Amino acid sequence: MAESKWTYDHIPNQSGRVVLITGANSGLGYQEALMMAKKGAEVILAGRDRNKVHTALNTIAKQAPNAKLSHVMLDLADLNSVSECVKEVQRKYERLDMLINNAGVMIPPFSHTKQGFELQFGTNHLGHFALTGQLLPLILQTPNSRIASMTSLAGMAGSIDFSDLHYENRRYIKMLAYGQSKLANLMFINGLAIRLKNAGSKTIAVAAHPGGSTTNLQKSGGFFFRRILTPLTSQPASEGALPILRAVCDPKAANGSF
Repeated sequence: MAESKWTYDHIPNQSGRVVLITGANSGLGYQEALMMAKKGAEVILAGRDRNKVHTALNTIAKQAPNAKLSHVMLDLADLNSVSECVKEVQRKYERLDMLINNAGVMIPPFSHTKQGFELQFGTNHLGHFALTGQLLPLILQTPNSRIASMTSLAGMAGSIDFSDLHYENRRYIKMLAYGQSKLANLMFINGLAIRLKNAGSKTIAVAAHPGGSTTNLQKSGGFFFRRILTPLTSQPASEGALPILRAVCDPKAANGSF
């Protein structure tokens, strides 16, 4: 018998659990934060635009009046911002049950992070790699905690050029660069899952793909991509948020699964 579709109603009560969501002020991240808040989790909204994060927090509070909500400033394209974010979370929290590495950029013009890395690889992979690594002690001390990263089927078709990660010596093709960053997300979760297992940890690492979803991620695409292809092939962000919520909430989700 085919498994029934996993929906919001399948999310167990999350009372007593703390979740940090990157890019929580819009798109998939906002929907993830809203659903987790409604299910009783204490939600930390992480984003780089203070006004947008505040707006998202206030909007969620109106829809879930009893929700426990807070925010931290986080610019994944600046490793100094990542470190400051971690310090703030460590000061305020004694546990972190779930880390959702959701934020990302997609097919922007060629540009760099604050530390000089190609923007997509630097933001989508390196920023989250640093965030996860620095939060790991807090996560590991929390029983049955989970780390989930948003990847993409673009990563399945991607490749990583370890000799030129940041397009210093090759022509920048933005979709290929995006695929490289998403493959890096998948490889990171796979490698982390193996290390967690070998260490005997009860923390698990899981990857997820949102499917085609209508969010601000497509704003860098051309007219055809934004106005024709995306509307025809995409689902609402509330649907696209479900795979990564399943990764952190479904009791059956296995370490290293995608």
